[in-house]
Amino acid sequence: MKYTLKAILILILGCLTHSCLDLDPKDQIADGNYWNSVTDYKLFANQFYSWTRDFSNSVYDAPHSDKRSDLIVDKGGTNVYSNGTNSIPASDNNYTDNYNRIRRANILLQKAETYDNPTDIAQYVGEAKFFRAYCYFELLQLYGDAIITKTPLDVTDPELKASRNDRSEVADLIIQDLKDAAGLLSATSAVESGRVGSEGAWAFLSRVALYEGTWQKFRGNTVRGKELLDIAANAAKEVINSKKFSLYAPVILGDSAQKYMFILEDVKSNPAGLQKSSNTEYIFSRRHDETLNPINKNITKECLANTQMISHKFAALYLCQDGLPIDKSPNMFMGYDKIESEYLNRDNRMIYTLCKPYGYFWSNENSRVNWTGDAADRASASIKGLIPTSGSGYNNQKWATERAVNTNYEGYDYPIIRYAEVLLNYAEAVFERDETISDEDLNISLNLVRNRINTQMPKLTNSFAQTYGLDMRTEIRRERTVELFNEGFRIDDLKRWKTAETEMPQNILGIKWTGTEYQTRWPNASYSKNSDGFLIIESGRKWEDKHYLYPLPTDQLQLNPNLKQNPGWGE
Repeated sequence: MKYTLKAILILILGCLTHSCLDLDPKDQIADGNYWNSVTDYKLFANQFYSWTRDFSNSVYDAPHSDKRSDLIVDKGGTNVYSNGTNSIPASDNNYTDNYNRIRRANILLQKAETYDNPTDIAQYVGEAKFFRAYCYFELLQLYGDAIITKTPLDVTDPELKASRNDRSEVADLIIQDLKDAAGLLSATSAVESGRVGSEGAWAFLSRVALYEGTWQKFRGNTVRGKELLDIAANAAKEVINSKKFSLYAPVILGDSAQKYMFILEDVKSNPAGLQKSSNTEYIFSRRHDETLNPINKNITKECLANTQMISHKFAALYLCQDGLPIDKSPNMFMGYDKIESEYLNRDNRMIYTLCKPYGYFWSNENSRVNWTGDAADRASASIKGLIPTSGSGYNNQKWATERAVNTNYEGYDYPIIRYAEVLLNYAEAVFERDETISDEDLNISLNLVRNRINTQMPKLTNSFAQTYGLDMRTEIRRERTVELFNEGFRIDDLKRWKTAETEMPQNILGIKWTGTEYQTRWPNASYSKNSDGFLIIESGRKWEDKHYLYPLPTDQLQLNPNLKQNPGWGE
């Protein structure tokens, strides 16, 4: 049986970049015939790749989903995490799964200590370090303090009854693991597609250190915050200086480049027929393929003008083409009189992320015919000449394919870490570390993202901000929110900035109805309206300090009372 297991694992290895990344071998593999070859370590490490974020736990409801923020409301009903009515769960897989995964990473690291040729397995040791850090970061974000363990625990080990380590100790472990991983992993260009490379470790370190640095800074721990923000800026700069990645902006796709990046497949999925190999932006991604490893979620139906009700707050974040917010751009912002007015003269990402009224939109079931937008193409569209008359009035199109493919079988990749995030991490880390940022630093980071598909928009500079009375922090945060929308960042950003207490209790608003064309186009809009005439999609929301961390599940507190419940949750 021992040899049979090993033979089966080796046989399956060939499809690593697809479904085999979900391989989940048992923790207790017989030591007598395992851990003797590089292949053994590689096979064991394969399971790590099923632990990352994907569409199922980022776009759909999950701890990091924008559905738990102030940007998206699900038509399916009230989200208790978003409106502040969640309670202590009896059990929580987010908690137990991450500790189980940490144990598995520790198994590989323990076995590697006695391997004869450490350099031969450096990649897989680096992967174990990376994914241990990944799981501890999940625990840090959700629960704060966590039990640190660097060895695979048995049921008799005293650590199982230990109290949790302070979050700063956890953050330090994560940072060290990622630095170790960056030194062990091969360059992304040298590893198999789907595996994490050294730049992925640096990129993820920039995310971790930015998160914890701002968490500490905005809770009065300025020295600790500055130390971490310096780590974040330097880690992001490592990726920038590698010159291995760039923003996806093929000239042939023009200002639709970002839109089609999110739905790239190795069959025709965009007007130019570009494939995944053209994507220079994804540093580390969850790989999918229609045949070998489909997304296995009805992602297009979910995302195309359907269940995701977008808030007015998000729509209002998009700048006008003069680089100014709508309340500072009287010449460019066209108001709300007509149903398409607010989409005019705006950041191009608005019309490629949301669905502009009167537009044509295709889906997997009503797909493009020739990708030209001509009469035949339009006749095939799923939505023809959109007139919003449901939900919030703001409709999403991000993550919705335009090619013919069976539902659940879309095959585009999920960006676990992409270069745009690294650039935005750098800009924010520098600004929050120094309380200022130079035009030079803006130009190698934020402005690249801002101008990717807005080539005529003025860059954000210190003089531009001063001339028009803009707050630099607000503009950096705006850029991040717009660029990373519906990728699982917003609620975590509000928590680390300590602004959730301000943003989350606000009513979720939809389109402006009173005094606009919507009164005749959508006469039976049933939502109440606020004093400015905007639809009130959800009210009665609240946020307490306790909501900055999730409560620990009851079953874990019963098993180990030394864990102690998080503040505000009953202890």
